[in-house]
Amino acid sequence: MSKMIILSPSKYVQGPGEIENLAEYFQKLGEKKAYMIVDTFILKHYEEAITSSFKQTNTSYEMFEFGGECSKNEVNRLVANLKGGDVVIGIGGGKTMDTAKAVAYYAKLPIIIVPTIASTDAPTSALTVLYTDDGQFDEYLFLSSNPNCVVVDSDIIAKAPSRLLVAGMGDALATYFEAKATVASDKTAMAGGTPSLAAMALAQLSFETLLENGVKAKIAVDANVTSKAVEAIIEANTYLSGVGFESGGLAAAHAIHNGLTVLEETHDMYHGEKVAFGTIVQMVLQNNCDCEIGEVIEFCKSVGLPTTLKELGIKNPTPDKLMAVAKASCAEGETIHNMPFKVTAEAVYSAIIVADKLGS
Repeated sequence: MSKMIILSPSKYVQGPGEIENLAEYFQKLGEKKAYMIVDTFILKHYEEAITSSFKQTNTSYEMFEFGGECSKNEVNRLVANLKGGDVVIGIGGGKTMDTAKAVAYYAKLPIIIVPTIASTDAPTSALTVLYTDDGQFDEYLFLSSNPNCVVVDSDIIAKAPSRLLVAGMGDALATYFEAKATVASDKTAMAGGTPSLAAMALAQLSFETLLENGVKAKIAVDANVTSKAVEAIIEANTYLSGVGFESGGLAAAHAIHNGLTVLEETHDMYHGEKVAFGTIVQMVLQNNCDCEIGEVIEFCKSVGLPTTLKELGIKNPTPDKLMAVAKASCAEGETIHNMPFKVTAEAVYSAIIVADKLGS
């Protein structure tokens, strides 16, 4: 086994107005036609900005609207419609981007990812999270390479609801703690090797950036403006966390997110919101010190991340429901088995209850 592997996109670009430069990035990868998969909301509000550079340079493109769920059926539908394109461009949120990455993977084409929200660390990774058509976690699809280019328009992200940026903070919040657990257990990261020093440094920097800039960034985005704090949080949510999780490793927090998806009540919650609660559960599992758990809970409350089952939409957390979450979290192949000790469904069940009490 390789001792360490670091995965990252070939190019990462971030700044205001970058969506109007897409044709330039396309032309460095393809010459026939861009095949765009675009989120419904973004298509409605930003179609002119997306297509402007293609029209100005007479570059061929074709647009398809994302169907709403990153499922095998949706990926197959889009692959079947791909005719003549030589570069896939995914524009939208996490599920749109993951779907576009899967389409490019099966079509064996280069991929440009254009996140329009900073709600997950999906943009930079060689990973697609597949769900069933009704929104339950299905499986991880490991891709052959990371995106060729990630283009982040900070103006668009600043205009999105602040809840989305905060959800990205929840996803990024887990990166450092899951990477530390993977190092402690000497398990394999998503990239294939054991976590590297570089991955751990990025994961730690991601956490420190959240603490320093999270509240300021939320305030700015609430006012629909960008700032140095917003740019820092976008980078933390997208690049630092993206490379950090993939080359550093996942553990309990994301497995508990996957477990939570078995409850229909959580389907209106964003990925990062569930991951944030999963981070608190992981810390309880590890018996982290009160001060460290308190720091994370305080941060979550300061930016509006859920710290209780009720805030996740689970108003009646019966023992049967919580055990279903715990069992799904501990399924064979889940990342919870990267923890530096054996984890059982019973232990997760107990940790969920304690985390909920601490979060209250």
